[in-house]
Amino acid sequence: MKASATFKEYIWLVNTIRKAGKISFAELQKKWLETEMSEGVELARATFIRHKDAIEDIFGIYIECERRNGYTYYIGNEDVLAEESVQNWMLSTLSVSNDVGESLSLQDRILLESIPSEYGRLGEMTEAMKKRVCLRMTYKKYGNAEPKVVTLEPYCIKLFKRRWYVFGRLHEEEGESYRIYSFDRIKEIELTDLRYDLPTDFSAKELFRDYYGILLSHDTEAERIVVRAYDNERFYVRDLPMHHSQREIGEGEGYADFELWMHATSDFCSHVLSRSNQLQVLEPAWLVKKIKEMLLDALERYGGFTV
Repeated sequence: MKASATFKEYIWLVNTIRKAGKISFAELQKKWLETEMSEGVELARATFIRHKDAIEDIFGIYIECERRNGYTYYIGNEDVLAEESVQNWMLSTLSVSNDVGESLSLQDRILLESIPSEYGRLGEMTEAMKKRVCLRMTYKKYGNAEPKVVTLEPYCIKLFKRRWYVFGRLHEEEGESYRIYSFDRIKEIELTDLRYDLPTDFSAKELFRDYYGILLSHDTEAERIVVRAYDNERFYVRDLPMHHSQREIGEGEGYADFELWMHATSDFCSHVLSRSNQLQVLEPAWLVKKIKEMLLDALERYGGFTV
């Protein structure tokens, strides 16, 4: 069996069990025979066990068996599929790939977003992270006339708004010389022989937990932010939360209020401004003032209040 076909079976198994909640092997077999992948041939139990083990090794997703309820199968660590985890991203990406691949006759009717960052950088980044060796990068920052060569200890990678970023520490400098670099501004990159030690208490999830996107700041504290969403925007915000801490705290005629706990960095402010006629910051007062100032600056570019 080709590797691509095997991966399709892995994804089908995870999605089918996840959707069912709990499912017996007999029920799973019935659903399997309804797919084109089966070609009318039953899924052997030995094949199912091999797939189950492979899914655990590749995706870190555990398919558990509950014996006291008629030997039903379920996802044992489903929480990883409900958050911004690598497992969830991989499963979603491969699921979409499979669906699109099965619909090549519709390829001119399925439009996707491209990511300008180079995927090729991912391999070099992950290899350096696994080997705990530094990267030597030629990087051209926006606004700088010439690129700069840096030696980076890569700590983690993050995808945000169609761009890949690497977070790490500058190897040559003392103290907390942490930086974030966008893949698409890296001109050259190579692995070095310089080794580094990742702090034992480092957690990429904790690092970005109280932030909206990619920007980190020591100038602000994580705090309570209240945002009002008007008209249809309230439904979008409910379906696609702005932050994992988001919770709805009230609603009125044509609006809903949401509470978030995080740092109000400039990328969050930019998001609010991008929905300026639909989103309104209510608290804290200093952030309300900042958003107003940003809106006034934008109006000035259009000639002030003249319509």
